[in-house]
Amino acid sequence: MFDNQHTVYAIFFTISSDITVKVGQLGSFLFPSGNYIYVGSAKRNIQSRIQRHMQLEKRKRWHIDYIRPYGEITHVQTYSSELSECERAQQLFQQYKGQWIVKKFGSSDCRCFSHLIYYKE
Repeated sequence: MFDNQHTVYAIFFTISSDITVKVGQLGSFLFPSGNYIYVGSAKRNIQSRIQRHMQLEKRKRWHIDYIRPYGEITHVQTYSSELSECERAQQLFQQYKGQWIVKKFGSSDCRCFSHLIYYKE
């Protein structure tokens, strides 16, 4: 299903109506309806990580787990380590003319503003 040589992934999903969600220690945020990309990485077994993110019922461990029940995944893309998780998030942000809406979402362990991208069609 996924290339296990890849280490970076992007989960594309849509939220159909505005929602406010408490995201762990980050706080509560308004997630407007629209399209999102969540960029993550897995050094080993990327397939297991992606399959976990796709599940609706699970213990909340990553920021994406808090909003996953409200979004419908449209597709998942994996990437080689040519670009790091941070570089890929920046590249997709520019490609999709994205907006950052939640500071430190998925990026609490780096200097990036966020690894969650909101974009219009």
